[in-house]
Amino acid sequence: MSATLTPLASDEFQAPGLGIFDWPPLVDDVAWFNKPALLAFTASILVVVFAFIAFSKPKLVPRGVQNVGELAYDFVRDQIARPNLGKDSDRWMPLLFTMFLFVWIMNLFGSVIFIQFPVMARIGYPAVLSIGVWLLVMYLGIKHQGPIGFFKNVMFPPGLPGWIYVLVAPIELISTFFLRHITHAVRLFATMMAGHLIVALFSEVGWHFLAVQITPLGAPLGVLGVAMTILLTAFELFIQALQAYVFALLTAMFINDAVHPAH
Repeated sequence: MSATLTPLASDEFQAPGLGIFDWPPLVDDVAWFNKPALLAFTASILVVVFAFIAFSKPKLVPRGVQNVGELAYDFVRDQIARPNLGKDSDRWMPLLFTMFLFVWIMNLFGSVIFIQFPVMARIGYPAVLSIGVWLLVMYLGIKHQGPIGFFKNVMFPPGLPGWIYVLVAPIELISTFFLRHITHAVRLFATMMAGHLIVALFSEVGWHFLAVQITPLGAPLGVLGVAMTILLTAFELFIQALQAYVFALLTAMFINDAVHPAH
């Protein structure tokens, strides 16, 4: 977003476009290593450091970082893992807890001053996570249900008239094995991208009409832009946490479907 706050070359207002999601390489001849890649690496380190500080030497009465870590762990366990995985929840808590924290921090970067870029607004990052979940689900489904049973349980749910499987089987095949994993990534990407673009628009309005083109008629627009930027940033903080929750929640649901077929 910081790129949108650069003074314009002319007095004409220009709304921010998709160019705010493009970042040049930070190192010459290393095209992939740009600001989003650096932030993704930083988020990984932050998750590891946070977990180490919070849980490496736990105390009977938690304080400080341990207290925050236990609150976050309890939230993921009680709101994501147990409702969807039941007795298997503890087994999958390391994955779900790490995924929730990682996605949340990657989203949260969009509201951190001087960073101001949600990494999940680049489709490659949620896509890689979703592909990893897809591979895990395929492995678990085949392991627990067998290669034939896995596809059979998905495509031919019991209790339906025989003739309707002509319609249900291909729909379930495409939906379960492909579409839901595509939307798993696209939902996170689209939400973060849209939110960042809207906040960038109002911040540009505030900057332009209060710093670049100051007029009696434009000043109220500038004030409105600043006010909306503050309100939308606060709303984005909620959305960033919500999307991390939804991403981890859907992962738990997909794992449960693979391990425990519906009957």
